[in-house]
Amino acid sequence: MGANICLHTDTALAKGLQALLKRLEARLGLRVPVKVFLAGGMAVHLYTAGRVTTDVDAEFGARLLLPNDLAVEIALEDGTPQLVYLDTNYNPTFALMHEDYQNDAIPVDLGLEWFHVYVLSPCDLAVSKIARFAESDREDIVALVRLGLTNADAIERRALSALSGYVGGQAMLLLNLRDALSLARAAEA
Repeated sequence: MGANICLHTDTALAKGLQALLKRLEARLGLRVPVKVFLAGGMAVHLYTAGRVTTDVDAEFGARLLLPNDLAVEIALEDGTPQLVYLDTNYNPTFALMHEDYQNDAIPVDLGLEWFHVYVLSPCDLAVSKIARFAESDREDIVALVRLGLTNADAIERRALSALSGYVGGQAMLLLNLRDALSLARAAEA
């Protein structure tokens, strides 16, 4: 599944992400490379080009003081104005994440000088949606499966393997996993 991955970096949202991270590089005065791991709706957008989100869920590989007033104005392909900004409250420990999610993340070339950007693998991205499992999370899982980027069996294996590192109660998480797998299997059909 990983061999046919095409990341959509030419969309208005992707260009907004690039501009936002470029401004952040300048604002922080970076002089050493820093890894950035993208999750959430922006990561889904890079895979599908269909998901529209304005917040960027990013985990940084260094301790950085992220400004909460940094944003980039863009116009979507249909002309709708949007503001792209960092979700400074994003924390990957609230999601179900496999211990190898960073190692398996896929590099994204956004032409940045200091930020080395990675997007969660499609399977890890789907797994990360299971803990919250809001309507947008359900739609994201279905979209990733429909595009053939992951499947129910891979999601199940990865999620079950990730359970030991999950912080929080597992009863609801297991119900969400059951429902996510049902949606994924239906999307495969």
